[in-house]
Amino acid sequence: MSNLKKRNSNSSVERAEDSQVIEKMQGSVGGKSGDTGSPDKAASEGDGVALKRTITLVNGVAIIVGTIIGSGIFITPTGVIKEAGSVGLALIIWAVCGVFSTIGALCYAELGTTISKSGGDYAYILEVYGSLPAFLKLWIELLIIRPSSQYIVAFVFATYLLKPIFPDCPVPDSGAKLVACLCILVLTAVNCYSVKAATRVQDAFAAAKLFALGIIIIIGFVQIGKGDTEYLLPENAFKDTSTDIGKIGLALYSGLFAYGGWNYLNFVTEEMIEPFKNLPRAIIISLPIVTLVYVLTNLAYFTTLSPQQMLTSEAVAVDFGNYHLGVMAWIIPVFVGLSCFGSVNGSLFTSSRLFFVGSREGHLPSILSMIHPTLLTPLPSLIFTCIMTLLYAFSNDIFSVINFFSFFNWLCIAMAIIGMMWLRYKKPELERPIKVNILLPISFVLACVFLIIVSICMTPVECAIGFAIILSGVPVYYFGVWWTNKPKWVLQVIFSSTALCQKVLEVVPQQS
Repeated sequence: MSNLKKRNSNSSVERAEDSQVIEKMQGSVGGKSGDTGSPDKAASEGDGVALKRTITLVNGVAIIVGTIIGSGIFITPTGVIKEAGSVGLALIIWAVCGVFSTIGALCYAELGTTISKSGGDYAYILEVYGSLPAFLKLWIELLIIRPSSQYIVAFVFATYLLKPIFPDCPVPDSGAKLVACLCILVLTAVNCYSVKAATRVQDAFAAAKLFALGIIIIIGFVQIGKGDTEYLLPENAFKDTSTDIGKIGLALYSGLFAYGGWNYLNFVTEEMIEPFKNLPRAIIISLPIVTLVYVLTNLAYFTTLSPQQMLTSEAVAVDFGNYHLGVMAWIIPVFVGLSCFGSVNGSLFTSSRLFFVGSREGHLPSILSMIHPTLLTPLPSLIFTCIMTLLYAFSNDIFSVINFFSFFNWLCIAMAIIGMMWLRYKKPELERPIKVNILLPISFVLACVFLIIVSICMTPVECAIGFAIILSGVPVYYFGVWWTNKPKWVLQVIFSSTALCQKVLEVVPQQS
C-alpha cells in the first residue's frame, strides 16, 4: 500500500506562525468559555478543536435522499424513455438502476466502516492505490465535477423561483445567475455557522421533496384506479421497445445519473454518531425509499403523459401538475425549487468535507483543513467550495464540461470497490462491522466496466478530452505535493499566506 508524502511542515517559520495563531485562537476560546451562543461548541474545554460527531441516522438518511433527489426527476426524467423506447422497459430500467445503486451503496457501507475516514472515494483510493491516483480524483472533483454540478442545480432553483415573475417569456440568464449565486452564498453561510443548522436544512428540504413526489404518486394511483392508463396497458407497455445494446446502456447511464449521490454520506463518516451502525442503516433505509419513489413517480407520469409528450416537455412534473392540479398547479414549481435548494445544501456540505480531507492529507493547502474553534465548522473549505462554485456563473456552456467526465465517476467507484476486495485479501485482520457477499462487489464492478466501455464507445471524443484534463493534474501534483524541498522563498510565501488566512478567518488546525 502506498503511503502519502506529506508536505514538509517542520520549518521554523511555519511553527512560529502557527503557534502564534493557535495560541491566540485558543486563548479566545478560553475567554469565551461561558458563551452558549455557538450551536456546535464542544461540551467541555478538554475537547480538541475538531469536527464533532453530530450527524444522526435521520440526518444521514436526509443527506442521501436529499442529494440523490434533485431537479432531474421533476424536470427531465426523459433520458431513460428516450433510449428504452417503451414505457415497460423504462420502468424496468428505473428499478434495475435502483437495485444497482443499492448494491454499490452496500459495498460502500463496508468500505466506510472498514476505512472509517471522511472523504469517500478519495479516501479509499488514497488508502489502496496511493497518493497520485487519489490526487487526480480530488483534482477533477475540485476543478469541475463538484462546483459545476452545484451551480447547475442552483441555477435551476433560481429559474423556477423567478418563473412566476416572467410567466410569458424565458427567465433572463442574468437574473437567474444572480439568484443562483445568492442561493450558494446563503447556504454557504448556513454551513459556516453550524453543522446542526446545515443538517436541519437538509432534513426539512428532503422531507419537502418527498412530499411533492408523494402528491404526484397519489395522483398516479388515482388515475390507475380510474382505469385511465392507456400507456400502461399490456399491449402498449412494451411497444417500440429498443433492442439495441448501446441504447439500453445509455438508458442505464441516464437512470444511474439520476441516482447519483448514493455515496455522499461516506464523505462525512467522521462526523456521524456511531458510524459503524448508522452508516449502513442510513444506506439500507435511503436507497429503497429513493428506488420506490423514482419508479412510482415515473409510473404516475405515464398515467397522464405519453412517451412523446415526455420527450418534448421542458418540465415533466410541471406539465403533470398543470393537467391535474388546476389552480393549485403552482405547488409543483415551488417544490422543484425547494428540491434544488436542498440538493445544493447537501452537495456543499459534503464537498467541503472532501476538500477538508484532501488538505489534511497534504494534497491541498493546509488552510483548507482548519476549523473555526467556536463554530466548529470547516470555514476555509466551505468558503473555497463556494468560490469555486461561483466561478461557474461566468460559464455559458457548463453541461459540455460535465459530459467530458461521464466515465470518470464510474471508474473511481469501480477502483474503490476493487480496493475493498483487495483489502479483504491483503488485510483480513481489519475490523469489518458489515461484510457483503463477495458476489455483490464482483457484479457491481463488472457493471461499472460495462458502463465505462459504453461511455467510451458512444462519446470517444468527450472521453478523450476528459482524460486529457485529468492528466493536467499530474504536473500540479508533482509541484504541490511530491516536491517537498521547495526553495525557502516559496515556503515563506506559503507559510505567510496560510498564517494571514488563519488570522482573517480565525481558524486553527484540527487537534484531535
